[in-house]
Amino acid sequence: MVEAKLLAGHKLRRLRRRAGLTQAAMAEALEISPSYLNLIERNQRPVSAALIVALAEKFDFDPRALAAEPGGGEAALRRRLADPLFADLEIDRADLAEWLAAAPAGAEAFARAYDRLAGAAPAAAPADPIARVRTEIERWRGHFADLDAAAEALADELRLGAADLYGAVAERLRVKHQLSLRILPVEVMPEALRRLDLHARQLQLSELLDPASRAFAAAYQLALIEARGEIDALARGAGFSDRAAERLYRRHLASYFAAALMMPYARFLRACEATGYDIELLQRRFGAGFEQVAHRLTTLQRVGARGLPFFMLRLDRAGQVSKRFAGASAAPLAEIDGGCPLWAVHGAFEKRGALVVQLVALEEGGRWLTMARTVTPQGRRYGGQPAEFAVVLGVAAELAAGLAVARGIDLRGEAAPIGLGCRRCLRAACPQRSLPPMGRALLVREQERGLSPLDFAGD
Repeated sequence: MVEAKLLAGHKLRRLRRRAGLTQAAMAEALEISPSYLNLIERNQRPVSAALIVALAEKFDFDPRALAAEPGGGEAALRRRLADPLFADLEIDRADLAEWLAAAPAGAEAFARAYDRLAGAAPAAAPADPIARVRTEIERWRGHFADLDAAAEALADELRLGAADLYGAVAERLRVKHQLSLRILPVEVMPEALRRLDLHARQLQLSELLDPASRAFAAAYQLALIEARGEIDALARGAGFSDRAAERLYRRHLASYFAAALMMPYARFLRACEATGYDIELLQRRFGAGFEQVAHRLTTLQRVGARGLPFFMLRLDRAGQVSKRFAGASAAPLAEIDGGCPLWAVHGAFEKRGALVVQLVALEEGGRWLTMARTVTPQGRRYGGQPAEFAVVLGVAAELAAGLAVARGIDLRGEAAPIGLGCRRCLRAACPQRSLPPMGRALLVREQERGLSPLDFAGD
């Protein structure tokens, strides 16, 4: 298979200008000629593997950023241009390819402006606090370096005196903060899993919580006390105008610290690399739940010690997404809305507790290895209202060769063709299609019936 050449001149030029370097100075740092750098910046030469390594070493540059396409790639831009607003312009594939090659920054600017205008809520409608918090989390690519460092230092300190993290956290809360930990029967806490009783100086936990959730709840309370300075600084920097968004963000940051305390960065990353990111082994080694480990995998973006760029979703049987973390993955699947029935993650509900693994291909050419497993929220009681979610993890197929779940899978072989939902998918002849793509005219032919029940106009 011939590998596509990586032309990323505009990104290299942007990096050079940010660093305040002339072409001659950057060429000297990279040990190449200024004329060669000039050709690369003008997209007349591809970026070589050796040059990518030199950029990462000398400019602390994430090589994955070179492969990210303007506006999410040609197919993503075509979806935006399918808006009826642009119907009279008749922009074809050749025009779009020429635009991307000649003015990638302009294409990126168009994509950002379109997305902002398309997603803008009416002035009278209140802003969605969940969406605003997610935007702030993604601005940090899911990784909060100060919280990670503080949690890692505390984890090292606690483990000097005790091997049991839950016991060590409980002891620290008792001795340093005069808070005792108490496990209460469900009859006493019928509607709550965790409660802070300042009058009694108690952190009260429900007996329904499993050991991993008890450890997380205790670590969360410690985060509210000992990581308050870092959390306050991040919340101030976010500049939320409404209280609900700020409280949600603070809750996320405290949860982040708790997970980092349970799974300290350096130790966790070493374990990931040694086990091939074997989630079941990681759960047992760090005393964490599947969802806790899955979310932690999306946060491993420490400068100089990055893990694989995973994305994570949590969805219900109806395909509604209650959690989504893109991290550093730049994955279109992290933005999926409504889901694709051809994506096997939806079948995880029929294989309760089993890991469902699938190699998928998106319309724009991206290939991803995805895995999903069901989880049951804490607090479920016999005879009560059942609740179940599927937690989905994914990573780009070209990065997945070392994963334990990838053993026996041909990552360059046939992949299941899926989309981001019928309204955003332009694949023709899909037998599972329920709606025509947004902005495409529906075609109804009396003399012919295709594989898809809904045909639509092409480019």
